[in-house]
Amino acid sequence: MSIVWIILVGFVVGLLARAVMPGEQKLGFILTTVLGVAGSVVAGYLGQAIGLYQAGQGAGFIGSIVGALILLFGYGLLTKK
Repeated sequence: MSIVWIILVGFVVGLLARAVMPGEQKLGFILTTVLGVAGSVVAGYLGQAIGLYQAGQGAGFIGSIVGALILLFGYGLLTKK
């Protein structure tokens, strides 16, 4: 059941990150979910690196959105024409 929650929260985080980021991002349902889950992972690693989170502690909801925004910004740089 926890995998279902990870997917649902990842999708919501991905949607919010896409809504906050200016411009148009052409990502489908699956990539939006992957963006949210990966944003949470990035936020966890960055939070541990700067001392906000302890080892094994997950990132918060807002931290996950910030991590997804970082990934979305990088994705935009890679796909920019």
